[in-house]
Amino acid sequence: MTIIFNMKSLIRPRKTFVTLTAAAAAAAFLMAGCAVDGDVEVTKAHDHEHGGELAEAMSLEPRVVMTYDGGLMVVDTAKQEVTTDITREGFLRLNPAGDGRHLFVSEASGFTMFDGGLQEVPHGNHSHYFSGDPAFQAVSVEAEKPGHVVTHAGQTALFADGTGEVTIFDSGSIHDGDAPASPRTFKTENPHHGVAVPLADGKVLVTEGTKDERKTIRLLDADNKELARTDQCPGVHGEAAAGEGDTIAFGCQDGQAVYKDGKFHKVQAETEYQRSGTLRGSAASDVILTDYKVDKDAKMERPTKVGLLNTKDLSFKTVDLGSPYWFRSLDRGANGEGVVLTNDGKLHIIDMDKGEVLRAVEVVKPWEEKEQWQQPNASVRVSGAIAYVTDVQEKKLHMVDIEEGKIMASVDLPHEPNEIAVVTGMIPHGVKVAELEGHDHEHEGHDHGH
Repeated sequence: MTIIFNMKSLIRPRKTFVTLTAAAAAAAFLMAGCAVDGDVEVTKAHDHEHGGELAEAMSLEPRVVMTYDGGLMVVDTAKQEVTTDITREGFLRLNPAGDGRHLFVSEASGFTMFDGGLQEVPHGNHSHYFSGDPAFQAVSVEAEKPGHVVTHAGQTALFADGTGEVTIFDSGSIHDGDAPASPRTFKTENPHHGVAVPLADGKVLVTEGTKDERKTIRLLDADNKELARTDQCPGVHGEAAAGEGDTIAFGCQDGQAVYKDGKFHKVQAETEYQRSGTLRGSAASDVILTDYKVDKDAKMERPTKVGLLNTKDLSFKTVDLGSPYWFRSLDRGANGEGVVLTNDGKLHIIDMDKGEVLRAVEVVKPWEEKEQWQQPNASVRVSGAIAYVTDVQEKKLHMVDIEEGKIMASVDLPHEPNEIAVVTGMIPHGVKVAELEGHDHEHEGHDHGH
């Protein structure tokens, strides 16, 4: 892969409905009643000459990024409206970049970095917050057929399906809009639709296979030397981490493969064919949520059951939701809850330990998975206690409180939404970034929320 930092490739928004200027930011501080020593101070987080200015803000509210046929749009959840609409050709896919601020947008040329315009910057025992306009940045990683992006243990891994090349770097190195610092790169033996997972101890898990068959997961050391492998995961696809350590599960066509305590373990399905290709993990839970398909000959299987893989005792059970779902229906709550949107329009909140549905919230009208997975359909992403649900039929974004079980707000959209991602600006656990410099003022008597 080639990392490109090209000022000429910068693409700015076609239309920005709300623009944060220094004056507006200062006015927002005064209107909010924020007492600051002397004059209101509006500060750049850094020069940021390749993305757009960020001005200091009192707090950060999530932004929801969605693709559509012809571009990308951003909803400011505080304003509850679309504030940015960017024209962009081609089929776009959204991947969290791992630093809380950026996304990697998969497009024909590779992975292009997109700035959500929200940034937390640590400063001693507290943090400062910065906000600005979302924008594509002049940073991209060339990749033939860009595939999975995985963030784990403070690192980000990009996989190029067309070459089998893997690029791994510290997630915090892009926090200021810079190109990935000191990336580690290597190639698999053959190109395939694969995935790589960087581990906390410097090792990496990577799938191996060809375009026709894949069944192998390898454990490599920091010098890319193979330490262990398993060939017991036919059709290997998808990954998820359980808890806060290096317990990683992969989906197979006959169950799952789990890497834990330095070894591979097979969770064998009770039936000959049981495919799990979509897995969702949580730092707050040892149980991984999976899809559950059992019809090998189905052209398009519409399962009603989801799988619950307990990585602690390597057990597996299912929960029947009574209605089908698809791969963009699954996510996890902040407390480890399973969150699944089904074809009957209900958002199911699952207690993953008990294997019970806690509540089901009616959110959208009944829908059905389309034959082409690239076509827009109802999708879910969760941030904190809020599930963000795209409503393609009504062209809306719904915000659902998963603890209260009710819709908090709905936002009208100018386009049919397709893929969805949430940017909070907050630095994820385990990610290291540079502290704020050159921002001297007295902190005594101020409550910084820590």
